[in-house]
Amino acid sequence: MQRPNYILLSCAIVLAVLLGVVGGGVMGGLAGYYTARNAAPTPAVAAPITIASSPSTATSVPPANTQTRITLSEESAVIDAVRKVKPAVVTVITQLPSSTRRTATVTPTASGSGVIIDEKGYVITNNHVIEDGKSVYVVFADGVRAEAKVVGTDVIADIAVLKVETKVPAVAALGDSNALQPGQMAIAIGSPLGDFRGTVTLGVVSAMNRSVGRQQDLIQTDAAINNGNSGGPLINTQGQVIGINTLVVRSTNEGNVAEGLGFAIPSNMVKEIATQLITKGKVERAYLGVTYQQVDPQIAGALNLQATRGIVIMSVEANTPAAQAGLKEGDVILALDGQIIDAEHSLATMLLARRVGEAVTLQVQRDGKMFDLKATLSARPAGR
Repeated sequence: MQRPNYILLSCAIVLAVLLGVVGGGVMGGLAGYYTARNAAPTPAVAAPITIASSPSTATSVPPANTQTRITLSEESAVIDAVRKVKPAVVTVITQLPSSTRRTATVTPTASGSGVIIDEKGYVITNNHVIEDGKSVYVVFADGVRAEAKVVGTDVIADIAVLKVETKVPAVAALGDSNALQPGQMAIAIGSPLGDFRGTVTLGVVSAMNRSVGRQQDLIQTDAAINNGNSGGPLINTQGQVIGINTLVVRSTNEGNVAEGLGFAIPSNMVKEIATQLITKGKVERAYLGVTYQQVDPQIAGALNLQATRGIVIMSVEANTPAAQAGLKEGDVILALDGQIIDAEHSLATMLLARRVGEAVTLQVQRDGKMFDLKATLSARPAGR
């Protein structure tokens, strides 16, 4: 019997073990690689991020590796407001009395702007735009021309109401000018120089209750207003008319040059005046007979007033309701019939809502003492 070769057998066993270890490691590595590859997460596409700029608006921003255009909510609001009101804005052309130059007869014209406020064809503009005109017509935003009839005018507030007997393209809503706040956006739309129809300029409400000449309670704005913008609307970002542009101050008597001093008639005053012109053909103004200034910290400090609101009387006209009631220069009127007079509630607007012959109660402060005075309103004299 042949004895087994133990050396050869041992070598074979060792070789088999080595082959098993190496092969198992290779197979295990391949299996592990395969498993890890299948288990690895797929690269995720970043989801849009939502930025809420206000409770009612939000803008979706795509991932940083994509090109995008971000539109601010304020910009969108301005665009929407202009899109809403612009079709209701018209150019007002007034034909003035003819003048003769050499042998040629020239028919001069004046131009301004206006805004349609009623589906019946009523248009608001400035009195100075159509004053002394022989005839008036309007040009709609789409270029269509229509004759207009003057319904009524108010020289004091510089308001005129026109009417067209054709279908109007759009109507603008009058907003609440008492709700205005300095710093909020203001948008002017009109036809500067009569040629650039539908021009839009943007600014802010700079101040309220400004007086320029005999016009009182005006809105001050830095939205660009030029010749031809007169009578056009000043609107807010909700697409509401908050004022009718009326004038711009470019310099003072002392030679100072100013920029961004435009003024508009507040919409609440426009609404009251337009209603009276449409229903009665004229404005009946109740009259008190005082000149005054709005009380603010600067005025209160300069005049050593204890009041922080109301109006301070600068002069009292003789034989007027104010004189008969006992008002004096330096008195501060704080309220009329219990309604507070302040930056949001002006005396001029309150008087527009009163009737001639109506008795009112004035809350007055004089030398630190408070008391009431009774006054019976009269009709405003012509030219006042």
